[in-house]
Amino acid sequence: MDLSCFKAYDLRGRVPDQLNANLAEKIGRAYVEVTGARKVIVGYDIRESSPEIADALSSGLMAAGADVFDIGLGGTEHVYFATSHFGMDGGIMVTASHNPKDHNGMKMVGPQSRPISSDNGLNEIRDRVLEPFADAPEQGSHEPLEVMAPYVDHLLGYIDAGSLKPLKIVVNAGNGGAGLVVDALEKHLPFEFIKLHHEPDGSFPNGVPNPILPENRAVTAEAVLEHKAAMGIAWDGDFDRCFFFDENARFIEGYYIVGLLADQFLRKTGGGKVIHDPRLTWNTLDLVKAAGGEPVQSKTGHAFIKQRMRDEDAVYGGEMSAHHYFRDFAYCDSGMIPWLLVAERLCQSGQPLSSLIDARIEAYPASGEINRTIHDPAKVIQAIEESYAGDAVSVNHVDGVSIEFPEWRFNLRMSNTEPVVRLNVESRADKALMEQKTAELLAEMDRLNS
Repeated sequence: MDLSCFKAYDLRGRVPDQLNANLAEKIGRAYVEVTGARKVIVGYDIRESSPEIADALSSGLMAAGADVFDIGLGGTEHVYFATSHFGMDGGIMVTASHNPKDHNGMKMVGPQSRPISSDNGLNEIRDRVLEPFADAPEQGSHEPLEVMAPYVDHLLGYIDAGSLKPLKIVVNAGNGGAGLVVDALEKHLPFEFIKLHHEPDGSFPNGVPNPILPENRAVTAEAVLEHKAAMGIAWDGDFDRCFFFDENARFIEGYYIVGLLADQFLRKTGGGKVIHDPRLTWNTLDLVKAAGGEPVQSKTGHAFIKQRMRDEDAVYGGEMSAHHYFRDFAYCDSGMIPWLLVAERLCQSGQPLSSLIDARIEAYPASGEINRTIHDPAKVIQAIEESYAGDAVSVNHVDGVSIEFPEWRFNLRMSNTEPVVRLNVESRADKALMEQKTAELLAEMDRLNS
């Protein structure tokens, strides 16, 4: 049996050769046997193969003795919310996020929506799939569960509705599931939404919803300018990530959104810990400390961030990859809470989004993440560390290697999900220095790789 769909954090693969109904049914059985779960949330995204895979998964769960609570079509964060809100033993979302349309997958959580990954159960589920199964003495039940209403109420609890003012906002769901939530929120908000690629459509007639790809940004940017909108928002297919465009249609790097959200959240809480990844840090550190918070660095990746969030009881966590985590959202990531907080900030400050971001970009210009395919990543990273560390102010290995100098810093790390090395560089108010050092490091990487 091909089990290549099992990855470090979730399952993803082509349908039907790497993931299909037969395998999904076995995964459901294995999930129950490994976790002991008896009450399990099941949801699915808009992909054409998702209903069949979710049905088979549910059959396996029930055959193993678990009761299935079916929340139907939605986003990954619906599963996170429902699992924690209703006190379930676990949850499984059928989704392949922004992968090609012929792919599908699953994201799994346990009690309180704690992630299940390769270091705490996912490998055991994979291995158990290969063994024979026997039906449980008592089959589990299947029950539909309505989650949108309590979920929307929860989202609205993050903002002060009385401070909101009319705004025009472009929203691009990419024919994924985000449009369903925008429609549910719309009647509670004074905003005018310009809706692009709004209807869920698993054939992805406008391309796979992955706003991080530059070619997918133009339609949102053009609509912001055409409609003179206050901002634009675009989501991936299961909308656990959201991406921002300012009123000038500029795409905003996720790094600067982390700082903005940390500042906005700490204003509400009056302090607390904020988790951030080590790739780009100076802007986040500056804003968190200024707002009375305590920044805590964590290894990149949702499983690491979520665990550190719990360990530190952090109020907020953010990654430059556009994943944003919230304590009151079971320490999980949401693609809806961030844009509500940003919209609230625009209303309260009376400033355009560009003015909230421009000063931060000028203070800490950054390269953005640059990927290189490297034959021997560990060797190249070690060689660059040995070359640069001698004159550094600090060196740490929270994730890959981060090396800091008085006026610039960089992080070099192997990807958790792809066979590439990722480089991020930033400086203090000196864009030319950042660009110079980025070019030097890339040239050195290429030389070592040749």
